[in-house]
Amino acid sequence: MTNEVKDQLVQDHAELYDTLVARRYFAKFDRITGHMGRVAAELETEGRLSRTEARVLGNHLRAVAATFRALSNKYLMTGRGETAPRLTIDRHESGFPVAQELMTMAVDAQQAARHLAGMPSETELKDRMVRQIVGDLTIPTALQFALSQRYYYEALAAGGMFWARNDPDAQWIGNVGERRHYLVHWAVWDSQVNLPVVYLMDLEDSGKKPLPTDEYRWPQVQQALMAQSVGGLKLLTIATGFDKDFPDLHPRRLRRVILGPMYSASFTLQSGPIAAVLENAKAPEGQDWALVWTLEELVSDREEEVKDGWFSTWLRQVYKLDPVAGAELGATRQDRMIILPERPYQVLVEQDPKGLRGLRKFVVGAGGRLIPTL
Repeated sequence: MTNEVKDQLVQDHAELYDTLVARRYFAKFDRITGHMGRVAAELETEGRLSRTEARVLGNHLRAVAATFRALSNKYLMTGRGETAPRLTIDRHESGFPVAQELMTMAVDAQQAARHLAGMPSETELKDRMVRQIVGDLTIPTALQFALSQRYYYEALAAGGMFWARNDPDAQWIGNVGERRHYLVHWAVWDSQVNLPVVYLMDLEDSGKKPLPTDEYRWPQVQQALMAQSVGGLKLLTIATGFDKDFPDLHPRRLRRVILGPMYSASFTLQSGPIAAVLENAKAPEGQDWALVWTLEELVSDREEEVKDGWFSTWLRQVYKLDPVAGAELGATRQDRMIILPERPYQVLVEQDPKGLRGLRKFVVGAGGRLIPTL
């Protein structure tokens, strides 16, 4: 890594070193992750997602929320002592924790049971706090930190997190002729952009054995998909490579859901129209944010028979590309959406910046109600 790249990372990454700042950050994401699920439900209502797809995506969104809750416990005492850990976030074009936070959390999860076995119980820690407050008339900072770490390891032990990598799973949908139809899904915390990314693949299987129970093909499929889960790769590259490597598996549709970035006047550095919107909104704490979703989709137009050597052939997918962006996009279509509270939305409507006109808007109204706009 060059010194120039290191300097750029230092500028893009920031530690949350103050207790109140860290708590405001996690409170903000607690609200935002709740709105994500409502967007998925709206997309299902509109027919953009099937019930199975919405359920699968919803599970990943709940995992993202669980990860933030676990991290909020880990960093609950930020700024309350020299040894208290500090969360590092990517404040430029992300707003999410850096991927290293997720990698560290995965290591901590492997040792959660051991940590919990060596810690006093929640009841005992709270009892000690009361005795210190009443008897010594001092704030039990060390005990508060111990309790926050206990909550953190309990969350990790309970599971249900969105990890740095979430290996592929296959949901059987039905049969298409003699082929089995699966929804294969997996997810990563993309280290290049520091954002959670979910992949959904509609896959037809013409093999002799069902894919999830095929001890030969399934591990290879999982490895291949995870190796290609990099944001810099176009969907066309991922799908065509997979189609070629597995002749009896037919990727009919591939989608990538990029959950972010999150923009906030309080926590991120932004430029362009979104910066002006958030600055001019002057929204109160908890409403000074906007979250962008990107949904990329690649759909197979038809299958063609291709010669493979002298005597064999295989069926190749021919994918339909966007008529305008074409090979540059590497997908059939791309939809970008933005979720934001009412105050920033009002400013967005008033300013009507050209760079944000193509985004589908979801407005968070009173009581957390989500209002989709045209």
